[in-house]
Amino acid sequence: MGSLCYYILFALLSYSAHSRNLPTTTSKTTVLDVAASIQATLNAVSSYSNSGATQSSLTHSASSSLSLPLHSRISLHQHSHKDYKSLISARLGRDSARVRSLTTRLDLAVSGIATSDLKPVDTESFATDEFEGPVVSGTSQGSGEYFSRVGIGRPPSQVYVVLDTGSDVSWVQCAPCADCYQQADPIFEPTSSASFAQLSCDAARCKSLDVFECRNNTCLYEVAYGDGSYTVGDFVTETISIGGESLSDVAIGCGHNNEGLFVGAAGLLGLGGGPLSFPSQLNATSFSYCLVDRDSDSTSTLEFNTALPHNAVTAPLRRNSQLNTFYYVGLTGISVGGDMLKIPANAFEIDESGNGGIIIDSGTAVTRLQTETYDALRSAFVNMTKGLESTSGVALFDACYDLSKIESVDVPALSFHFEDGKELPLPAKNYLIPVDSQGTFCFAFAPTSGALSIIGNVQQQGTRVSFDIANSVVGFSADQC
Repeated sequence: MGSLCYYILFALLSYSAHSRNLPTTTSKTTVLDVAASIQATLNAVSSYSNSGATQSSLTHSASSSLSLPLHSRISLHQHSHKDYKSLISARLGRDSARVRSLTTRLDLAVSGIATSDLKPVDTESFATDEFEGPVVSGTSQGSGEYFSRVGIGRPPSQVYVVLDTGSDVSWVQCAPCADCYQQADPIFEPTSSASFAQLSCDAARCKSLDVFECRNNTCLYEVAYGDGSYTVGDFVTETISIGGESLSDVAIGCGHNNEGLFVGAAGLLGLGGGPLSFPSQLNATSFSYCLVDRDSDSTSTLEFNTALPHNAVTAPLRRNSQLNTFYYVGLTGISVGGDMLKIPANAFEIDESGNGGIIIDSGTAVTRLQTETYDALRSAFVNMTKGLESTSGVALFDACYDLSKIESVDVPALSFHFEDGKELPLPAKNYLIPVDSQGTFCFAFAPTSGALSIIGNVQQQGTRVSFDIANSVVGFSADQC
């Protein structure tokens, strides 16, 4: 009897220990609301007929925090998209350029080629209290990025800027403009700001730039994004206002020569991990954003120095010694229909040279995975959706379905997995997305030939992503917009 009890106890302990090492999934399937997704595509296209943007007003909560009511930017300039399929085509083309930009930057860093070694553009031609600001979808601009409205200068000129976790230098288009693209707001006029100040060439922040030059002892900057986009101008200090909080002496680019796919925004707010990024200049211990549905008129917030939500699914926040801009996440696996993919254990690890790993990026739309990992994911999903009517691929998507005849459908559940068995289930609409208004839906992942994997904003939508910089943790909180 004693031997039997010992055997049962040993078996139970062994099973318990083994089960702790296995990620658990809450469901094998989840529901995709097909009708609601199609209606959203129709709403997104019809919203383009509107113009202008609702202005925000500042409110104060009972606590010391600041809150800015958020409104979606329906349209910033005249568009050329007559239907949703055209919008998707433009968005995916832009997304591919974005991915090339990120991978090019990492390739240069790993190869030991500094961006300062690249040929510069001709420059002759041209810690704080808790606060938050607006985040709106850039879908109406044909892009996959998200935007925030901030104030530049004193008194502040309100402009829209692209939020970018994949770059560090913040900048706005400035007068006089030698070559500027069309933006929704008036071009920033430095002479109208009492807080505008040039940085000298020997300033530490000037020397922190990847590419800089001097002219009359003033600092000139250049940022090239690898997809042909660039900005060139004076590197200056200015006052930045977000949610009513004014932050002085922030180093930004005052761009007089700018080209690229910035789609109506006045510039860019760099949220990367480098020393010149906006969070770094604030000495922020944390920041977070929640990306609204890409085809929604709803809005959310960008917040700094706020606590990690109590219900956040957490993972290690990792950095690459070769490039401190990107935010890498400690992803350990992906499951489809409750089953873990059979992929190499190091599929998401950074190797000794600085290659590999998986980053979280606000500017990339579609998640990119190394080809071997993507093939395993796609095969698992396709094998579990044989009951759905398949159709031809669209652009970079090679697993698409005709769902025009159904209102809703059960699809395989898909989850990201992190250390200690932590799991982040994705809503079905974050990985099976419409590519037209006739019911064609595609599996919203794509392969990459490079070593770098990227978690894009389609997969992040509706989730508050929190970067706890002080503790090297990233948190994901569903339905926290």
